[in-house]
Amino acid sequence: MYIGLWTRLAGFERDSLRRALERRSVVQATLMRSTIHLVSVGDFWPFAAGTRDARWESWQRAYRNRGGPTAQAATATARRLDRMLAGATLSRTELLDGIDGPLFGLASTRLNLVRVPPSGTWERRRADLFGRAEDWIGPAPAISADEGIDLLIRRYLRAFGPASVADVAGWAGMQITPVKQALERIELRHFRDESGGLLVDLPRAPLPPADTPAPARFLPTWDATLLANCRRTQILPEEHRPKIFHVKNPQSESTFLVDGAVAGTWKQDGKRVRLKPFGRLRREDRDELEAEAERLVSFVA
Repeated sequence: MYIGLWTRLAGFERDSLRRALERRSVVQATLMRSTIHLVSVGDFWPFAAGTRDARWESWQRAYRNRGGPTAQAATATARRLDRMLAGATLSRTELLDGIDGPLFGLASTRLNLVRVPPSGTWERRRADLFGRAEDWIGPAPAISADEGIDLLIRRYLRAFGPASVADVAGWAGMQITPVKQALERIELRHFRDESGGLLVDLPRAPLPPADTPAPARFLPTWDATLLANCRRTQILPEEHRPKIFHVKNPQSESTFLVDGAVAGTWKQDGKRVRLKPFGRLRREDRDELEAEAERLVSFVA
């Protein structure tokens, strides 16, 4: 997440995120698609409320016909974990004592867990310390699941709109029906894609011209814009997807962008960033990448 923020925000510094985590103005937690996200403290409770049922249902579907944990076992385990965590910070190892991964995953959807620093800091990037959100950032406000879903969709459209209903649902890890219902509650602007399909966006959201230049950028592993639910963005050309995501390397590769699309991978080698392009680069593109690489080395040093 550090490189992901650095490549998107001018003047971003590593210590600013560490301080934000320690001051509890941002938190790491499992939310959309049952994956770890970094969110503002103001967005955490709405996002938790909006995604809770979808995460619970997703875990149940995953193990329904595979002899996985039952809903009753997960609910009982959640109560046990909640008692263990009351006013405490525990490691993943401590929480998983006597509990298998699937049962912990299903039970965790009944809790409000956050990753507690120093987990998630540059020095200790593994998110392996947990606490209750109620203890770390304060009790949940009175917010409904519908209100949480509405805010979640607005946040998505601000970043990725115009988008289809399926795009929104895939990113949020939700079924189509609740997303359609939420979109009916929200004031929207409507478009049509090249095939005549419906796209929605927020009113007055900026639409940059198609010829707006996209500068060279370096992305970290597992960057959200490259995941399967973001295929519509076309940032990762499909012919290159197997080079980035494959069974031998599930955490993906670090990639670089040329003209807004993945054009190769990169690795840090001491005080150098080594580029592995997928094809021949124009001289001006390589020059821009090398200049950006120098900035990246200064950031990670």
